[in-house]
Amino acid sequence: MKQRLGIAQAIMEKPSVVVLDEPTNGLDKQGVKDVREIILKLKAEGAAVLISSHIQEDIDEVSDEVYEMDGGRIQRVDERIGQS
Repeated sequence: MKQRLGIAQAIMEKPSVVVLDEPTNGLDKQGVKDVREIILKLKAEGAAVLISSHIQEDIDEVSDEVYEMDGGRIQRVDERIGQS
């Protein structure tokens, strides 16, 4: 419930940038689906959405670009695996 409330507060003012830290943490399957739909809607409305998550599926389903932190470095995933 707190997770959904936090997301609702973050998007009430139609922001141009949204930062979400583990947005699906503690949610049931329907909650996860709802959050993904919200993220996709924000993107469609032109918002930049930055998501921090250790759950790769959360990232892959809604992302245009994926970056990872490793040893204090941030690197685009396709660069890390040799696909530019």
